[in-house]
Parts: sequence; C-alpha cells; structure tokens
Amino acid sequence: MSAAGGARRPVPEAGCGDPAQEAAGSPDSRRAARPRRVFRRNSDAAGTTLAFVESPVQLLNVLEWAYGAKTAQAMEAGALTVVVLSPHDPMTRGQLRRMAELARDEGCTVRWEEARGGAAAPLRTIGGLAPLLRRARRIVIGDPFSRYVQLLLTLARARDLVVVDDGTATMEFISQLARGERLVRWHRSGGSRGARDLVFAPFSATARRRLTPVPDSDRRTGSRSVGVFSSMPVEPPPGVTVTANDFSWTRARFGPPRLTRGTDIVGTSLVETGVVDPDHYLAAVRALARTHGATRYFAHRRESADKLHALEAATGLEIVRPDLPLELIARRGPIGRTILSFPSTVVHTLPLALVGTGVKVAVCDVDPAWLTTKASPRAQGFLSGVTGTARDVQRLTYAGSF
Repeated sequence: MSAAGGARRPVPEAGCGDPAQEAAGSPDSRRAARPRRVFRRNSDAAGTTLAFVESPVQLLNVLEWAYGAKTAQAMEAGALTVVVLSPHDPMTRGQLRRMAELARDEGCTVRWEEARGGAAAPLRTIGGLAPLLRRARRIVIGDPFSRYVQLLLTLARARDLVVVDDGTATMEFISQLARGERLVRWHRSGGSRGARDLVFAPFSATARRRLTPVPDSDRRTGSRSVGVFSSMPVEPPPGVTVTANDFSWTRARFGPPRLTRGTDIVGTSLVETGVVDPDHYLAAVRALARTHGATRYFAHRRESADKLHALEAATGLEIVRPDLPLELIARRGPIGRTILSFPSTVVHTLPLALVGTGVKVAVCDVDPAWLTTKASPRAQGFLSGVTGTARDVQRLTYAGSF
C-alpha cells in the first residue's frame, strides 16, 4: 500500500502513527504542494473573519472561499484566522496538518486546537476562543451538524455567517434548514434522541437560529446574513445566499496533472458509517476493478486498515492513502484517465477541479441490497440524490458497465 506523494508503506492501524510524521511527506512532495501565496498578512485585520474546520476538505473549501472573497475584494488580506478543531483520527489529523501548511503559505493565520484531548479539552478550547468569537465580524464554518461548532455559534456575536462545503452533508443541511427541522446527519438511523441529544438540544436550537438569516427590516434582533459556499446542487431557503465553488484556487495553484492510461477507484466511508455492508462493498469494488481494469484505489481517510487490507488481497488493487484531499491529489497528478466512485462528494467536486484535463469521472449507484439493517431509512434516497444531481459524470448501475 502506498501514500500519495510518498514511498510505499503499510496502512497504519487505527489509533496508531505519528500525525506530524504522516503530515510531513517527502521534501519533494512538500515543495510540490506549496503554491504561490494568495494573501499577504495584515496584523491590523487579524481576527475579522474566523473559520472553524474539523476536516481537510472543510479547510480546502475555506481556502477556496477566501480566494473568491479576496478576488471579489470582499475581505481584507490577512483577515482570516482558521481554527482547526482537531479530531482523534490520525489520517485526518495528518491531512489537516498538510492543509494547515498550505493555509499558512497563503498568508492565513492558523490556530490548532486539541479540542478533543481529554475531558477538560472542550472547556479549555472554548475559553481560549471566547475573545476571538467576541471580536469576529464574520464566522465561517465547515460543519453545521458538529456539536462543537454549534456550541461555539451560541457564543459568537458576528452577524455574517458563511457555511462552506462539508461534502454532501451540505445538501442535507440546506434541506433541513428550508424545512425548519433540527439538524441531524443523514446517515443517523431512527428518530429517537438519546440523553446526550436532549442535553445538547438547547444549544443546537440556538445554533440553528443563528444559521437562519434575519432581514434588515427586523429591528428587534437586527439583521443577520447567512451564505453558503458550495459546489453542490442546492436550493437555498429564502434569505440564504449561495455562491458557487468552482475550485478556482485549486485550479490556479496546481496542475494540470499528468494522466496515466489506467483507471482509478475512489473509496468511501459508507461501510464505516454503517450504511453499506462490508461484504457487499468488497464485492462491488472487485467487480468495478475487473470490469474497468482499475489499478489503484484511493482510500477515504476514515477507511479502516483491516478493510483496506481485505480489499487489497481480494482485488489486487494498489491501495493509496492520500496525504491531501483528493481534489488536490488529482489536480497535481498523476491520475487515471477514468475515475470511478460510489455516491460521495467527489462526484460533484472532481469534475470541477479537473475541468479541461480530459479526465472522465463515473459514479456507481449503490444497490439497495447493499444497505445494512442499521442504515437510516433516508439512506437510499439521499445516495440516489447525490448520484442523480451530479453533473458531467457518467453513471454506472450497481458496479456494472457504462
């Protein structure tokens, strides 16, 4: 198994590995991943925009948003502070550290918070961020479903809120906001709420109100603007402004890639989230590899080492652990002329990041028979929607042919 941009190495076991080492890469890969600076630092503007991220893709999309805001002269240079609420998962931490390097190279201020480092970590993190929250004029978030982010929103005074893509979850967020529903991740099964949900309910309700725009005419509460920066096909409720994310920063700073003659498969975490049965998933990947002559499998950062070892043994695919979000890996290259994926964020983002390169993206539907008994009743409809709304992709039926 291999890491994109580095030498071949075993897939690290969950909970093991040095995140800093995972993030570092080789000297050549670090130089390749370090583009020209977009912003120049301006200490006087520091803190005017505060962004909270918990995943590499969220941080990538904050950079894309900042690039667009700077181009539109809607934000001062150096005004962006990115707060990384670091997770436990070592692969996610590794990618976040690489993305944090890129953000600093672009002139952004990056603050790394060990937000989950023990029982006292949340209070310590929130206490330390309180002054920034009070000063910030604009808040940018990557995951409106995150309890951590929802809690921080209750402390914020900013009247300008922006939600950047957190993958396909953005589609569900917009739908729930439009219907006036509480914010619940699409893959959570059942309608019952546990004790933790009930305790956190007041904070979640407050955060949801903060994510609802208030018009200028409301003198009681004052105006509040809410924007969404997304590459997903979303229909916002009244008052929410949507700005298209076309990956301009990625395309301006990386590539175009060298194309290989082979086909690459993009992995998903549908097994890890309890949506798809692992045996059915392995069989589907094997069928795709055999039918389309795939040679590499780009693993999702949440995929377990045991699952990837099983995939490698059953399919003969080279398992690649990317050290950056796939949009950047693909744009840097080398990448296959055809990329196969199951319903996921990349069927919407890769065609944008790779426009004009000649790469063909295809999406394989998820057969309802692959779903686990624990999968949410909404799972099949949501996954079909992800596939059906994807633009500039070819569609496969249940790991079949084009």
